[in-house]
Amino acid sequence: MLSAPVEMSAASANAGKSAVADAQNNPIAIPPMPDYNGRILAYTATAVIIAAGVIQGAFPQWLVYTIAGALSWPHVANLLTRRTFLRHSPRIRQKMLIIDCLIGGSFVGAVGLVAIPSVSVMLMLMFSCLIIGGLRQWLFGTVFMFTSLSIALAVFGPADNFQPPLLTSILSILATGLYICVTAFYSHQQARALMMAKTQIQNQREQSIALSHKLSKYLSPQVWQSIFTGERDVRLETQRKKLAVFFSDIKGFTELSEEMEPEALTELLNHYFNGMSEVALKYGGTIDKFVGDSIMVFFGDPTSRGQREDAFACVSMAIDMRKHMKIMRQKWRSQGIKTPLEIRMGISTGYTTVGNFGAENRMDYTIIGKEVNLASRLESLAEPGEILVSYETFSLIKDRIMCRDKGEITVKGFGKPVPIYEVVDFRRDLGPNRSFLEHEHSGFAMYLDSDKITERERQSILTALEDAADRLRQEEEIR
Repeated sequence: MLSAPVEMSAASANAGKSAVADAQNNPIAIPPMPDYNGRILAYTATAVIIAAGVIQGAFPQWLVYTIAGALSWPHVANLLTRRTFLRHSPRIRQKMLIIDCLIGGSFVGAVGLVAIPSVSVMLMLMFSCLIIGGLRQWLFGTVFMFTSLSIALAVFGPADNFQPPLLTSILSILATGLYICVTAFYSHQQARALMMAKTQIQNQREQSIALSHKLSKYLSPQVWQSIFTGERDVRLETQRKKLAVFFSDIKGFTELSEEMEPEALTELLNHYFNGMSEVALKYGGTIDKFVGDSIMVFFGDPTSRGQREDAFACVSMAIDMRKHMKIMRQKWRSQGIKTPLEIRMGISTGYTTVGNFGAENRMDYTIIGKEVNLASRLESLAEPGEILVSYETFSLIKDRIMCRDKGEITVKGFGKPVPIYEVVDFRRDLGPNRSFLEHEHSGFAMYLDSDKITERERQSILTALEDAADRLRQEEEIR
């Protein structure tokens, strides 16, 4: 007549998809009571109620023949739902429970609404409906049960005495209590197992997040984000896109590497890469690779703000890197590094091939094309502290960044000489209202970006400058 709860909710199943592989290796057993066992328990309890009622004269004698049907129906139902086409029917468990409600209602009507046995059977039905299908299943089950009850009651009529004998009442209560207790026990075990599964999935999710953050150190944040959000598939594929490509290296690094110990040189290089990477990410650049003391960055993939904005962001990054290098150089000088390290940069804008290159088991997300070669060539031609850009880059940024014509160069892969330009500075930072000032001599270095200074810092800087000026004046008077 009844079936016990076995299904895990769809939400729980979906939540577990992220940890399917681990869950398969470390399965958590969820011990539901199968429909077959639950139905056997319920119909056996009903058969006991019928037998007691018939023996004590509370039920009509002909109901004794229904005991065989009550004991055989669970096997028939199992055969129908497991061995026939019905096994493919959607929501078959709910449909079979509706049939149980029809049978239960018919039984209650046939016994003439004898109080305690009727209530016992109805409780088992309602309990199963609520557990298996929730309020919706309970509502449908109630409607079908009372429909069949009304028909049976109309056919057989109500009982002469609604109060059953004591033994029948006791057996009805015990049978119903046993069914509810057993079903509740399995439901509790299932809920407990689901909580354990949820905890395991949460732990696996946290481990996956931690691992993904570790792996992100080997990828550009934009590429890592597009992979882990599912926007990009990890497969060998490329596309043609117009990108702004940036190259830089350190002038004087080779000489410095001959003077410094490897450990100190590694620390210096990591400090340099860390600072420059922060600048690149600040402007939205995709860091392609570090090679020796060189950095390769491109703009426009995997996300783009438009060709003009990508080119402007790339050149803005280069200007900021040049300023940042001055701060680093002052710090290195305070650490005893006297070799004057300067950064030189080259930028080109044009169509390149971008995507995953390599083999199925080892890929590299990078770009190739003549514009990459041009940017590398511009970087090698630049003077220390200089930023050289191609004509196309210049045409996209000239309204906001001041550039100086540097003539033309011949580059392999280009049929004609390529015009190049030197980046001077932002137009807004030229003239008397510029926010950036710098001054550097042996024994003195000043780097000032007034846009980044807070009011409290401003007073401290003014005091330091006044003290330095007083010191210089005193030494001048002594001389």
